[in-house]
Amino acid sequence: QVQLAESGGGFVQAGGSLRLSCAASGRTASSFAMGWFRQAPGKEREFVATITWSGEFKYYANFVKGRFTIARETAKNTVFLQMNSLKPEDTAVYYCAASLSGAQALADQRRVNAWGQGTLVTVSS
Repeated sequence: QVQLAESGGGFVQAGGSLRLSCAASGRTASSFAMGWFRQAPGKEREFVATITWSGEFKYYANFVKGRFTIARETAKNTVFLQMNSLKPEDTAVYYCAASLSGAQALADQRRVNAWGQGTLVTVSS
């Protein structure tokens, strides 16, 4: 159906910024809502942000509101996560996800149809 490939993770000091990218490929890639989840060491994977296939509607976890921005370049089937004011607790593997169930439903991991391989973000204090 759809394949996802993330890039852009790395090491940054607290207060810094990173931008993650996720390129979707496949015949129906443009039909999917897309989003980001993360999994910190020793913790369960959690929802971060999602965006509709058109890019019109966006949803965020409370802990990233005002700091992270999700955006979509529909022509290239690419989703971005701009992360500003990073904190050490943002350290995690960030996963791109896609769903045919819509952006709101995508916040529930059970609605994910495809996952990326993950990219590590490390924020030092």
